[in-house]
Amino acid sequence: MRATTVSDRETVLAVYDEYEAVCAKLAALRYEAMTLPDLLDLQSRREHQVRCAPVVDHRLLTETQSRTTATEIGAKDWADVLAIRLRISRTEAKRRVTEAAELGPRTMLTGEPLPAVLPATAAAQAAGQVNTEHVAVIRKFFAHPPVPLDAATHAQVDRDLARIATGNSPETLRRCAERIAFLLNQDCDEPTDEKCGRRRGFNLGPQDADGMCKVSGWLTPEASATLQPVLTKLGAPGMCNPADETPCTTGTPSQEAIQADTRTAAQRNHDALVAMGRSVLASGELGQHNGLPVSIVISTSLRELESVTGVGITASGTQLPIADVIRMAAHAHHYLAVFENHREIPLYLGRSKRIATPGQHITLHARDRGCTRPGCTCPTDRCQGHHVKQDFARGGQTNITDLGLASPQCNRLVRDGGWTTHIRDNGRVEWIPPPLLDTGQD
Repeated sequence: MRATTVSDRETVLAVYDEYEAVCAKLAALRYEAMTLPDLLDLQSRREHQVRCAPVVDHRLLTETQSRTTATEIGAKDWADVLAIRLRISRTEAKRRVTEAAELGPRTMLTGEPLPAVLPATAAAQAAGQVNTEHVAVIRKFFAHPPVPLDAATHAQVDRDLARIATGNSPETLRRCAERIAFLLNQDCDEPTDEKCGRRRGFNLGPQDADGMCKVSGWLTPEASATLQPVLTKLGAPGMCNPADETPCTTGTPSQEAIQADTRTAAQRNHDALVAMGRSVLASGELGQHNGLPVSIVISTSLRELESVTGVGITASGTQLPIADVIRMAAHAHHYLAVFENHREIPLYLGRSKRIATPGQHITLHARDRGCTRPGCTCPTDRCQGHHVKQDFARGGQTNITDLGLASPQCNRLVRDGGWTTHIRDNGRVEWIPPPLLDTGQD
């Protein structure tokens, strides 16, 4: 839905000043004098206000996008612009950008207005009839429709879902969306390999407070057929049991090991995957990736090793309890950066090499623990050795004191996006954004 009036700059700023003043008054209110029906009514009114708010954000973003590109102001993309300026997560920033593209105003190249991609949903949002959960369900349906939708069907489903969302909960809307998907594709005539190709995926979630990670995803028939024999063998009772002093990883486990195995099937599958990963890493066939050997690269301190406390950080960003680090080192040759003897690795290459060596990457991992640009969570094994003081093409040195870790995209921001970097007195890398992205952040 487009704005009904064109406002001059002074009017816009005055309205925002007024809005901020009203928000301050709202935040200062106390509600002891209100009756219970009054309180519930105010909560409904607040919900209506919150539901309408994204409409303003869509207009702001689409107007900004019409003026420039994200790269011209020094960002990787528009999600990066929002993440930096608003100090929000990149996930939330991407959601806002894609939602604005589907529900915000559009114009033709000639300047004529166009309806939103999902006009009925956009109208319901502007009217405060749907919330962010409703919008997420509708957008998910259109992101992965059961069959290709022609323009008429696309518009009809948009109207149907917006109408259902207006009077029902997100859970009810989700069930209705699934029903519509079934009605549109009752014959299931889509080729299986094409459908599986779109749905396939494996996601490793972030670590919880206890260090555990949750996995999710979908395996294609081929992937499932490939993995099942591995789990059948290595996940059999008595195999790869971490509770055994000398776990059986090849051949057939003894009857005693089988009888002593109290693990569940899911736990045995977990331990089988660990054994499979160890086998692949130990083969040495994976070589290097982004300058690091494809192995478990861990950085820690000598104090933590001697006291058997604290954590080690892997190049992928995983935190490992020191007890696990020591146990893992007992049966494999991983890279453990402690640094008392690091001078045996050449870390100062001057102009002789442009690409950082594995030894330099391991040293940088222990210092930087991943990309050094604020807000970037790219782990070490996906980063490059960035010439912080001066680009190599301009005479920079490939020395450990001149390098820092940076993701490939962040590295390009220095070359093409107007960012600059230097090394502080404490040895840390400082990133200075271009003017339009500089909000005084540390």
